[in-house]
Amino acid sequence: MIASGNNISPNGNRRTLAILGALVFGMVGLSYASVPLYELFCKVTGYGGTTQVADSGSSQIVMGHPVDVRFDANVNPALNWQFVAVDRKVTLNPGEEVVINYRATNLGDTPSTGTSTFNVTPVKAGPFFMKLDCFCFIEQTLQPGESVDMPVRFFVDPEIVTDENARDIQEITLSYTFFPALGGNSAKSGSQ
Repeated sequence: MIASGNNISPNGNRRTLAILGALVFGMVGLSYASVPLYELFCKVTGYGGTTQVADSGSSQIVMGHPVDVRFDANVNPALNWQFVAVDRKVTLNPGEEVVINYRATNLGDTPSTGTSTFNVTPVKAGPFFMKLDCFCFIEQTLQPGESVDMPVRFFVDPEIVTDENARDIQEITLSYTFFPALGGNSAKSGSQ
């Protein structure tokens, strides 16, 4: 008796191929969705020092619990900009609305567009750092040699005083890093 070496039917092959195709399609879709989903998760939870966005200021100011907020500015080397914090530090009471400025200058001889990422440290301060208005919400295009002041309007949520894990926070650092925007002209002029 001779045994058949192929016990798999053509229908079984098609089903296996369909399952593998769906699996690959799902993995590709998940990889594209992972960045926006992660950003959404961080914004909602404050994970990784991601700040929150507020529609309006606080109606309460908590006196006697001052918080120092320091400002940090960085530029990716692929973007030919100078980026500095005009205001280095402010001391505020939770709930108090503050406006500070950063300054960006295009050092190149062509227009360039940048986009920024941001975070706060300590990480546990993220859910309490509330931005009302920020240059970081949109891409910034600077002409050659152009310098602009970019404001950030924010407050520290008064709940920082009552939260068991955050009430010890006395200093927060808000940090921005500018990168070339996707599709923006970011080539360094004059560099080889």
